[in-house]
Amino acid sequence: MLKIKDLHASVEDKAILRGINLEVKPGEVHAIMGPNGSGKSTLASVIAGKEEYEVDKGEISLNGEDIEELSAEERAHKGIFLSFQYPVEIPGVSVTNFMKTAINETRKAKGLEDMPANEMLKMIREKAELLEIDRKFLSRSLNEGFSGGEKKRNEIFQMAMLEPKLAILDETDSGLDIDALRIVANGVNKLKSKDNAVVVITHYQRLLDYIVPDFVHVLHNGRIVKSGPKELAHELEAKGYDWIKDEVGA
Repeated sequence: MLKIKDLHASVEDKAILRGINLEVKPGEVHAIMGPNGSGKSTLASVIAGKEEYEVDKGEISLNGEDIEELSAEERAHKGIFLSFQYPVEIPGVSVTNFMKTAINETRKAKGLEDMPANEMLKMIREKAELLEIDRKFLSRSLNEGFSGGEKKRNEIFQMAMLEPKLAILDETDSGLDIDALRIVANGVNKLKSKDNAVVVITHYQRLLDYIVPDFVHVLHNGRIVKSGPKELAHELEAKGYDWIKDEVGA
């Protein structure tokens, strides 16, 4: 599904990623871990096509198609979803209306007509029920006055509605208490299938108790310096990132 080969990227002429190689197949969950400043969020942003990041070298492909030249919007239409660490507020635009617009823009990009209103309403109800979201929540302005947990749950709702091929969760556990973390993780787990894939970016092992990865990758100084099974996250929790730095000679 996602293939990254020798990816180098920078922001404002500062090199951040220094040769990333990664392959994510359908049905897999990959966790990207690493200390602050290692390049985790940059990697997520580069995959999603955020324009402030410059790809200096390397290849990114989705389902065999090179996507380096595609805009963030075009990549979203191809099935890439990025949850933000700090979701923006949009006063006056309800969660429901935001989703209607997003879905119909994606349909338009594929040459399809707008989703009929009755189908849209049915889908909204089904996904809200799946994620245990109160109907009143859907009529509120997007993220306005939302708690941290509500913002993250709203993003998982967006993910459920858009049904992406590749979902990238950038520190979705940031600022969440255990109850909110469990709710968000349960939502992600319900949306996993053999046809989609999830990349979870996190500092901490605790999220991976709920969203269990098939593979864990440790990012350090812009490179993946170690990969392994889910147990690697427990090892990092026990030993800290200094262990990795010592091992790679940093």
